[in-house]
Amino acid sequence: MNKVSREEAEQRKRAVFDSMSKRRRKHILEKVGYEKWDPFQEPKDPIDIRRDQSKRTTQMLVREFLQSRTFDGYSNSYGSGVLELCIGLMNDDERYRAMFEFSCWYRDLLEKEKAEKTGKSE
Repeated sequence: MNKVSREEAEQRKRAVFDSMSKRRRKHILEKVGYEKWDPFQEPKDPIDIRRDQSKRTTQMLVREFLQSRTFDGYSNSYGSGVLELCIGLMNDDERYRAMFEFSCWYRDLLEKEKAEKTGKSE
């Protein structure tokens, strides 16, 4: 893509803004403000192309996880939950990160208490 000067970029931005409906302009001004608004920002990667640290897509991770489960059938709700959590973690969404961290903490807590009850220490 060709680099444009700051002045030309501002002219283009103004032209796009001025060609919008009054309602859309009002929405931009209220939501982010003209200065922060970027009509030329790069689109985000499609969700199915994004990869995590292990170089897997969400689809690959979900399929691999579900295939690792020992039971034959799982509900649609179970699969939806796996997919939702996977996407949330891949997007580094704070809500899903919190659910993941709590789940890990809770699992460790239960294992610790089980070991204490049986008198075994790790």
